[in-house]
Amino acid sequence: MKNPILNAPELWRSSFPIPTPGSHKYTRGHTLVLSGGAFTTGAARLAARGALRMGSGLVTLGTPREAAPIHGAHVTSIMLRPVDSVEELSILLESQVFKVVVIGPGRNGLSPHSLEAQELTRGLVQVYALKGQGALVLDADGLTSFAPCREELRAAVATMAPRPVILTPHEGEFARLFPHLKEGMGDSASKGQKAMAAAQEMGAWVVLKGACTCIAGPQEPLILNDRSVPWLASAGTGDVLAGFIAGLLAQGMKPHEACAAAVWLHSEAGQQLGPGLISEDLPEAIPSLLKGFMAQKH
Repeated sequence: MKNPILNAPELWRSSFPIPTPGSHKYTRGHTLVLSGGAFTTGAARLAARGALRMGSGLVTLGTPREAAPIHGAHVTSIMLRPVDSVEELSILLESQVFKVVVIGPGRNGLSPHSLEAQELTRGLVQVYALKGQGALVLDADGLTSFAPCREELRAAVATMAPRPVILTPHEGEFARLFPHLKEGMGDSASKGQKAMAAAQEMGAWVVLKGACTCIAGPQEPLILNDRSVPWLASAGTGDVLAGFIAGLLAQGMKPHEACAAAVWLHSEAGQQLGPGLISEDLPEAIPSLLKGFMAQKH
């Protein structure tokens, strides 16, 4: 493995998407986030708001009907569409063009009814692989759903090519999905090697989260984000990161750079917010953070 690169704005600043006077919501890309059921709606909303704050021109929550009233009480600029089944996602994909879809946050992968939930989640991924037109960010329960059948995920990734797939596990999810790679993840070097091995195995990008986050992609150099921010050790911050990545992909940023930029901005927002941070705070920190970043760019 070549020496890893430390994450910094210099790696991706030149390709960071900035709207022009001629930009409008359709040129900035449409993101779809698929929600779980009524008792696990928050994670999908966090991802959706993260994508919206990061600049995706439109964001839609695909939601089971039972959860739609809950989402409706919380969102305004984020749209809602019913998605109760693989068939309904297929119909939605025929009527809308999404630049990126996020699957996994709050999908109940470890719930008492997890086998049924996992089967549905795998079906949603597979129909998107066949009928979608954009990138895929697979997070949280979306990763766990493929733990018993990793080859199905690899087949879906191959079906999607050359559309990119980004996997965003924390170390527990990584260990479930890649049990043969789970040992020896105590230091950043070995953790990076595991992320690289998983990326090569899957043909996908892997953002292995933690105090040092490793960003690995097929035929790409390993990027280490070693800006440890303890305030980010809070429920839901990973869902927001998935949304940040999706928001940049929706605007046409290349996957390796989009992952690096999203991880860096996620860390920077966490550092600036500091003690008392909760996941809902992160999207709201982005406008001032991006304003300063864009001022530096020019």
